[in-house]
Amino acid sequence: MSFEEYVLARGPALVRLARLLVGDPHRAEDLVQDALLRTYPRWQRIVRSDHPDVYVRRVMVNLSSAWWRRLSNRELPADLRAHGPVAVGAGPEATSVARMLMWERINGLPARQRAVIALRYYEDFDDHRISEILGCSRASVRTHAMRALKAMRIQLTADVEATV
Repeated sequence: MSFEEYVLARGPALVRLARLLVGDPHRAEDLVQDALLRTYPRWQRIVRSDHPDVYVRRVMVNLSSAWWRRLSNRELPADLRAHGPVAVGAGPEATSVARMLMWERINGLPARQRAVIALRYYEDFDDHRISEILGCSRASVRTHAMRALKAMRIQLTADVEATV
């Protein structure tokens, strides 16, 4: 598979993962471009390993972590709840609000937990594939997932209590 074929076939999935990692569509596109820029010179070696997705996704996770470490990138968008509690009812508006609140919860997680949630629930990868991408053990993947879900449950409980 050539580099161009790979980008055409996997590009949208890479942008989706990047958006989950960084929480901003514009930074997500930049992240994918940076990752592809770094993998292009080594593409022949990467494609011979039979797992180019694992390599590219690992580069994306590492680049997103490095981006957050820079002090100049600590600015975050305004909290959705800053404008008061949002009542979630029925219909398309409720689905949109619930989705925005879920994004807020996911973006509030530490980088590793956010990466595990994105890879497990949005990319539908198993623990083995996630551990390859993140460069950690399967037990670490399960621990990150457990902690992320626990944190999101606590936030959800607090949100429900705040609206009652």
